[in-house]
Amino acid sequence: MRATIDKAGRLVIPKQLRHHIGLGPGEVEVTAEGAGLRVEPLAEESLDDRAGRLVIPAAGAQINDDLVRSLRDADQR
Repeated sequence: MRATIDKAGRLVIPKQLRHHIGLGPGEVEVTAEGAGLRVEPLAEESLDDRAGRLVIPAAGAQINDDLVRSLRDADQR
């Protein structure tokens, strides 16, 4: 799946990919990972209590290289 970075440095993540991994408007955590970027939604401020342990709730679906390849290939057909 291809995207473009504009002169201001903004990157638009395609809607299909945002929807699939659960990204919505708001702040995200961006980190460099090799020659790529990792974009993760920030966890909610609240913590869940599970079996007496405080757990940060998951935000969004899991994504891996195979999923990105299949979404990219589907977009180029």
